[in-house]
Amino acid sequence: MTNDTVTNDADDHCRHDIVLAEYANWQRRLKRKLVSTSHAFPKRTSCPLVQRILKRSVDLFGATAGLALLFPLLATVALIIKMSSPGPVFFRQKRYGLNGIPFTIFKFRTMHVHLCDASGVAQTVANDPRITPIGFFLRKSNFDELPQLINVLKGDMSLVGPRPHVPGMLAVGVPYEIFDQRYMGRHHVRPGITGLAQVNGCRGETKTELSARMRLEYDLIYVQAQSFWLDATILVKTIVREFFKGSGS
Repeated sequence: MTNDTVTNDADDHCRHDIVLAEYANWQRRLKRKLVSTSHAFPKRTSCPLVQRILKRSVDLFGATAGLALLFPLLATVALIIKMSSPGPVFFRQKRYGLNGIPFTIFKFRTMHVHLCDASGVAQTVANDPRITPIGFFLRKSNFDELPQLINVLKGDMSLVGPRPHVPGMLAVGVPYEIFDQRYMGRHHVRPGITGLAQVNGCRGETKTELSARMRLEYDLIYVQAQSFWLDATILVKTIVREFFKGSGS
């Protein structure tokens, strides 16, 4: 029994060392990439007033135009949700907003009402039985996120920024703020519908140490490097990824 325990502890330390080595290698590659494109990723600790006004103007224009242009799609999705399963069209949930202040986020409901996790701490998994048939499509296409354009109009969110997390979100089985003490730093900007982490493939579950650290690293980089051009780059990449390459997940 004692020998088995020692072996398991050794295996755990070995796996932890491998994860840290992978994370260190990823950080070095990312830093080299940022150095080679430093003009696109200027480091700053605060966002100038003019840039904040410009960002908010883009958010208002983009959200208004998006809701107007996508209205037929939004109405059709709402009708299908209402007809396919009992419950409301929208799913509402508290998420961390600017400076960590909670706000109510809007999404198209993708789960059966009686199986929903109101706290949001329980992350979805592959072939999750809680998800409705239309919900699988909405999540795969990311159409379930479109009602967040309302949050952008209200000023709760931005088009671009770190994705809004539920308070108490887990990373490798523990609250994110315990997993990494830098976590609350990602809330120094408004959360976004899309972000630097998402266009770089960091999305979905955070059950591994490497995926959890990489996602947070991208969020913190965005907080320091935010600019009009970075936002424009992320928006273009998101549009190409979601609507032309069909790689939503």
